[in-house]
Amino acid sequence: MSKKPNILFIMTDDHAAHALSCYGSRINTTPNLDRIANEGMRFNNCFCTNSLCEPSRAAILTGTYNHVNGVTTIGAHIDNRQENVAKVLQRNGYQTAVIGKWHLGQGPAHWPTGFDEWNILQGQGPYFDPEMVRNGEKLQYTGYTTDIITDLSLDWLKQRDEDKPFFLMYQHKAPHRPWDPDDKHADLYEDIDIPVPETFDDDYAGRVAAGQAKMTVAEHLTDRDLKQPVPEGLTPAAEKHWKYQRYIKDYLRCVASVDDNVGRVLDYLVKTKHTVHCFH
Repeated sequence: MSKKPNILFIMTDDHAAHALSCYGSRINTTPNLDRIANEGMRFNNCFCTNSLCEPSRAAILTGTYNHVNGVTTIGAHIDNRQENVAKVLQRNGYQTAVIGKWHLGQGPAHWPTGFDEWNILQGQGPYFDPEMVRNGEKLQYTGYTTDIITDLSLDWLKQRDEDKPFFLMYQHKAPHRPWDPDDKHADLYEDIDIPVPETFDDDYAGRVAAGQAKMTVAEHLTDRDLKQPVPEGLTPAAEKHWKYQRYIKDYLRCVASVDDNVGRVLDYLVKTKHTVHCFH
């Protein structure tokens, strides 16, 4: 029988395909995430079972539809007694871990099960100085959350049982709203104008529900999202463009940090000659 493969599952949050250069992004590059596409398989035609964060996570973890696993919307937390991929792999000789964003509920009824090691953000978690829960114990960390999740994942990889194959769910908060970049990337894109998408001035004609969604650049970016007041005297069109630049640059800065950190993990795996099946 062939040797069981190591499995690294990488999740980013609210990361659009068109913010990955391996999918043809016009506005940023992701060289480390591209390594996974270039050295393996890239899906050109794939579909999401559920586009909402918490239900999507439950579907991935359990392999079932949300009317089956019970996580039908945000706030309908998972019943952790259910079967999941970690439990299946654990029963078949894998050492398992989940590190980073969980967002499937807090407390003994919802915390991760099937994992030898887990260290998770509480809810969405902040971009800086997160309090996390490690195997049921709350711990305070100092620093940028994307870096911390990577540090903890690398620590686990270095300390794990080398005699067992591993399954690691390495799960980032970024680039979820409100898009707080780290110091390293704070000035990235500062001197350029990011092209707006073709749908930037969409009037949502014939799509009532889309038009009613509270997700527009013009109306629904908050002061917290924008980080500074809107300049006075702008026309509506100019204000919308200013808001877009504020939002998209911070978003892409968060993506850049994720890409750098994924590169750290890939470099470690190459250096230690680990053969790993990576999924992002």
